[in-house]
Amino acid sequence: MPQISEAFRSHLSLSLTHAGIVSKKDYAPAGELAQTIAARLQQQKIAVTIDTVTEDLDVLIVLGGDGTLLHVADQAARFSIPVLGINMGNLGFLTERTEMEAIAAVDELVSGTITIENRMMLKASLGTGNRNSSSRYALNEVVISKGTLDRVLQLSTRADEEYINTYKADGLIFSTPTGSTAYNLSAGGPLVYPGLASILVTPICPFMLGSRPVLLPPNSRLRTSLEKGHDHRAQVIVDGQPAWDMDDSNTLKVAAAKHPLRLIISPDRDYFAILRNKLHWGIGKESQ
Repeated sequence: MPQISEAFRSHLSLSLTHAGIVSKKDYAPAGELAQTIAARLQQQKIAVTIDTVTEDLDVLIVLGGDGTLLHVADQAARFSIPVLGINMGNLGFLTERTEMEAIAAVDELVSGTITIENRMMLKASLGTGNRNSSSRYALNEVVISKGTLDRVLQLSTRADEEYINTYKADGLIFSTPTGSTAYNLSAGGPLVYPGLASILVTPICPFMLGSRPVLLPPNSRLRTSLEKGHDHRAQVIVDGQPAWDMDDSNTLKVAAAKHPLRLIISPDRDYFAILRNKLHWGIGKESQ
């Protein structure tokens, strides 16, 4: 798996001839910035494609927020396209560059060496008997949710052939380290450094307080099914997007994806600086 064999962080000099720009839908400032960046790149004889991800892109620039980046992460990962995120609001976990830094960040792509982090992704499919659905991919998480049901779900879960637990909960989160700061964190799961290849399993509002999050190795193949005889139904949500309806005839399969997302990061801002900013850790200067 690339998450294990490839270095988490590396430096790369881009030979930039074709750039893609994806901006947040129905948000005029993002569209305006996209046109400004496109014009600047075209002045450097670099071809630009707007709001379409194609295999021949050398880089993908995302303008919006983390949600916009999540929307294109699957395609970018499959084509091994480095992604630069520009946040149009507050500092993001993934889109860490601000709107004010956008032009300087684009100039770095053209003239300098970039820093890339290989962010692990998850592959999920829903099985019925011997048939599996087409796969969906997640940078943050795959979630089984009870939705508006009044009763808790009973989710029998295995890692490879080993039985973990039957979770009695409102749902279950399978998260990457990148996604540990998203729904996993809200559900009481741990923060995990993104360079640590692993899969988190976190119950949502578990019925038993002893049901705790579990951190598993990245080569684990997880299988979860609803306990039969309870007439329960659930929804599977992949990076915030509804993917499948699930009943007790289905098995959700989750594993590490073959290709990581190649995320371009700022050389001047580290992961813990982002955590301190987003989670409001402490005040004042860094402790000596």
